[in-house]
Amino acid sequence: MVGKVSEHTSWSAAYFGRIVQKALAAHGHDPELCQTITGFGEAGAALVSDPLVDKIIFTGSPAIGKKVMETASHHLKPVILELGGKDAMVIMDDCKIKEVVPWILRGCYQNCGQNCVGIERVLIYESIHDELVATLKERVEQLRQGIPLETCGSTADVDCGSMVMDAQCDLIQALVDDAVKKGAKILVGGKRAAQVGNFYEPTIVVGVTAEMRLFQEETFGPVMTIIKVPDDSDKECLKMVNATSFGLGSCVYTGNQARGLALGRQIRSGMLTINDFGSNYLVQALPFGGVKESGFGRFAGIEGLRALCLERSILLDAIPGVKTSIPPPLDYPIDRTKGLPFASSLIQLFYNESLLGKIKGILGLIKFG
Repeated sequence: MVGKVSEHTSWSAAYFGRIVQKALAAHGHDPELCQTITGFGEAGAALVSDPLVDKIIFTGSPAIGKKVMETASHHLKPVILELGGKDAMVIMDDCKIKEVVPWILRGCYQNCGQNCVGIERVLIYESIHDELVATLKERVEQLRQGIPLETCGSTADVDCGSMVMDAQCDLIQALVDDAVKKGAKILVGGKRAAQVGNFYEPTIVVGVTAEMRLFQEETFGPVMTIIKVPDDSDKECLKMVNATSFGLGSCVYTGNQARGLALGRQIRSGMLTINDFGSNYLVQALPFGGVKESGFGRFAGIEGLRALCLERSILLDAIPGVKTSIPPPLDYPIDRTKGLPFASSLIQLFYNESLLGKIKGILGLIKFG
C-alpha cells in the first residue's frame, strides 16, 4: 500500500507513517508493506497512471477526483472516490437546546471545520431557532483561537487553530461575502483573524438560502451556516437538505427517533446518524463513503475490505462421489432428440421456483444428458 499525502500535510504524514510501521511490526508483518510519499500533483498522477498500481482510493475535492478518475480510465483502473461534503445537521423543533448546542459546536468547529464530514449546514426549526441561535452566538464568541504548539504542550487554551491549505481563507471569505451580499447576516466572525498565518475567525452566518454559494459549496473551515426551517414542515426540511450536489454524511437531532429516522431515510447521503455526529467513522465495521459529488465506493467495513480484494469465483467438487461428469456433459455434434429437452431441463433447474420443478429439471438432465 502506497499513500500519497497532500502537499499541505507532509510533516504529519511522517508521524502517522511511523505509527503504521510499528503496528505492522508488532503483528509480525513487514513494516515496509505500507509506504508514504509526498509531493505535488505530479506525484499523484504518477501513481494513478503506474501499471503496478491495481486500485486507487482518493480523498479530496470533486475537481481533483474527476482528474484522478479520468487518468485511471485510460488504464481501466478501478477507483474509490471520497470527495467533498456539504453535510447537514437537522435540529427539529422537539429538541432541547441545552442538549444540542455541544453537538452543533463540535460539528462545525472540530479541526477548525477541516473535516470531510464536518457540519456545513445547520437547519433549525423555526420555533427554537432564535433561542438556539442566541445561545450559539454567546458560546462561539468565547472560542479561543491560536497555535496549539505554543501552549506549553497543552491544547486547553485553544479551541480553533488555522487553515491547513494556503488559499482556504480566501475561499471562505468569498463564500461569506457572497452570502452577505445576497441577504445573509454575520453574527460572529466573518473575517480573517488577527494572528499571522491562515487563521479565519470562528463564524456564524444566519439567513442562508439555497441560492447562496455558502449553501452550495464546500467551506471546509470554521463557519456555522444556519438555515431556518418552517415548523411542522419535515417535507420542506428534506427539500433543503437535498438541495446540494453533495451527499456524504448527515445527522438529525430530535426527541422522537422514529420521526428523525423517517426524515433521515429520505436524505440522499452515504451516511446518517440520529442524535449523534461523526460516529460513522468511529464504527469501523460500517462502510464509509458518499453519493452524488461526494463520490462513490466505500472504505471500512466488509464492503471496504472486499473493495480492496480481487474477487474470484472458484468451483470444486465438494460432495464425495458426485462429479461434474454426472450427468455426462452435453456433447457435440448435438443429438437433436436430446439437445432441446436437455436445455429445457436446465432452465427448469435454474429458474423454476418450486422444489418439485427443480427436481424434474434434475431428472431431465440425467435422462437427456
